[in-house]
Amino acid sequence: MKRLSIALLMLFVVVSANAQSKIGTIDAEYILAQMPENAEVNKSLEVYNEELQRDLKNTIGKYETAVKEYQETNVGLTDDVKKEKENEIIGMENEIKGFRQKASVMLQMKRSELTGPLYGKIDTAMKEVIQEEGYTQIFHSGSGGLAFSREQDDITLKVMEKMGIEVKPETTQQAAGSTTTEN
Repeated sequence: MKRLSIALLMLFVVVSANAQSKIGTIDAEYILAQMPENAEVNKSLEVYNEELQRDLKNTIGKYETAVKEYQETNVGLTDDVKKEKENEIIGMENEIKGFRQKASVMLQMKRSELTGPLYGKIDTAMKEVIQEEGYTQIFHSGSGGLAFSREQDDITLKVMEKMGIEVKPETTQQAAGSTTTEN
């Protein structure tokens, strides 16, 4: 029984050693930037940002009007009325500060909302390439997180081809170069 256990253990080790991983990389950000739909996403974000800026400008205009009005009329006001107007102005200042902070978060949320379906398309095509070519692991090569990867392990262009995205000759080297060490 002891010999059978050892033999099974040895067999397991040999089988495990023979089961090799196929590891690849992908730069989803590069693919996203090349997608035709990304231009529409950028236009929508620009319009949304303009709306946010317009709202901010209106709020600042109301604030400036309130400050000017207070400066012109504060001489004849009672202390209670002055205090009330000052608190109103301070509230507007806080509203402007808060809006500025929230605007960047709101813009990022809008970007996520608009790019979510595009990342879904990338994910679907990536899964097809993974299944067709037998990859066991895929790492994201963008954002400088991957120190080195062989060019032949990069599935970025294969995924783009699967999605029907035309690879432009001048950008092909950028995709391949995105997997090398960044300084």
